[in-house]
Amino acid sequence: MVDSEKIGFTPDLDNIYLAAERLQGVAAHTPLQENLNLSDRYGANIFLKREDLQVVRSYKIRGAYNKMASLSAEALAKGVVCASAGNHAQGLAYACRKMAVHGTIFMPTTTPNQKVKQVRMFGKEFVDVQLIGDTYDDAYNAAMDYVNTHDSTFVHPFDDVLVMEGQGTVGLEILRDATGKIDYLLMAIGGGGLASGVSTVFKQLSPKTKLIGVEPLGSPSMKVSIDEGHVVALDKIDKFVDGAAVKRPGDMTFEICRKNLDRVLLVPEGKVCTTILKLYDEDAIVAEPAGALTIAALDMMKDEIKGKNVVCLVSGGNNDITRTEEIKERSLLYEGLKHYFIIRFPQRAGAFRDFLNVLGPNDDISRFEYAKKTNRETGPAVVGIELKHREDFEPLIQRMQAQNIVFEYLNDQPDLFQFLV
Repeated sequence: MVDSEKIGFTPDLDNIYLAAERLQGVAAHTPLQENLNLSDRYGANIFLKREDLQVVRSYKIRGAYNKMASLSAEALAKGVVCASAGNHAQGLAYACRKMAVHGTIFMPTTTPNQKVKQVRMFGKEFVDVQLIGDTYDDAYNAAMDYVNTHDSTFVHPFDDVLVMEGQGTVGLEILRDATGKIDYLLMAIGGGGLASGVSTVFKQLSPKTKLIGVEPLGSPSMKVSIDEGHVVALDKIDKFVDGAAVKRPGDMTFEICRKNLDRVLLVPEGKVCTTILKLYDEDAIVAEPAGALTIAALDMMKDEIKGKNVVCLVSGGNNDITRTEEIKERSLLYEGLKHYFIIRFPQRAGAFRDFLNVLGPNDDISRFEYAKKTNRETGPAVVGIELKHREDFEPLIQRMQAQNIVFEYLNDQPDLFQFLV
């Protein structure tokens, strides 16, 4: 049990050491591995902290278990509750099974079946999964109603000091395994629990390390909050990087991250997708979007990290294989290798053949949709063209214009584009 008088609003290093003892035999001590491909690419010593190899394929087991292990027997007997559509649910489920404590996990009905099955597999008979509503907020509200009705304990995914202290054990392991000084540490930020716990460790045990938070460009809630000087709730976010897509950071995590982090970087979702594919192709690492965030951010720091020791925290590997095509598509679009057009073919024979003649030797038609709505022989078509090199785009446009091909470019028209991709 943690002394309740020592539980404050910020993580405590002594309690993080206690959490590490508590987690022995529960959470794996994941490896800190030098990555030769990344080290060569950036002219630096790049190390990956592999939380994707954790028993539940993310660091979330650490915070969930530490919170539960701090509760009294009376509180545990009333059960624990969480709302999550991802890694936090799996971490709590596994903790319930290890401690033989009943847990009720609320998930949106839109949660992929694969994730629901994983939660049930990790929790076995100790968890009850409730699929409620279409959004996380629906699941969260249902969870809070349950907590109030059953007097159960809600285990917050990030804005809880005991959860942060559990996540902080990642930092202890990094410092224990590092063979030299760490110049930079990059951590993904969703709600801020991981960054809060780990940064607390580094601020006291490795104060010269530069602490860099990384968020998706489409959900920059922590950076916006830090820039504004107060917690900001975003109206709209891109949910693609689901492990780090949070509209509002925690009240406590905001204060800690604002104080401890040197800066927060924003990475485009498309860049994250490119990184996921490279990690798999080059290193056989299966990273989820949030897990690839820190590695994707290295390009933004390539000049300042040359010759330095850099640790990227790979936060998770729960990637759904059904998302592979979307990941490829987003990567190609970000890299400027895929382009969509509406082509208005003239009403004459040979018009399509003329269009094919404007394609370069390495250009490929990856999509062609023609909906015949009249008795005409030809008409408008949606055409997707995949290029081998980004530089091939302008010559393609020039050839189309020279051949008087009537087209409308769709990539920069989000209102139309969202229906295609």
